[in-house]
Amino acid sequence: MSSIFTKIINGEIPCYKIAEDDNFFAFLDINPNTKGHTLCVPKKEVDKLFDLDDELYLGLMQFSKKIAAAIKKTVPCDRIGMTIIGLEVPHAHVHLIPLNTMDDMRFHKKVAMSTAEFEALAESIKANL
Repeated sequence: MSSIFTKIINGEIPCYKIAEDDNFFAFLDINPNTKGHTLCVPKKEVDKLFDLDDELYLGLMQFSKKIAAAIKKTVPCDRIGMTIIGLEVPHAHVHLIPLNTMDDMRFHKKVAMSTAEFEALAESIKANL
């Protein structure tokens, strides 16, 4: 059975897409810690990050770096934090989270955003790629 991320990549579930290339896909987290919280995933469905082959792993890091730079240009923040947890969805993924305080990395803290706010933010980040 496909993961929810594979369904998003395949267009079966809507998302606020930021970018994609042949191997990777980036989209806004719909339950964000902070405005701009983005997920970067390989299109190949692999459960655990360290099970990715070296080429895909390094490619994911390069793709995430590019997305992080665009987020930083779009969302006022001190830096972009990166975390890899991967327990909730069995598909390797990177969380990119705009940070102003350490508390912004805590997953119990969430920000509410409207559909219009998500759409505008996704377009703004895309424009900064």
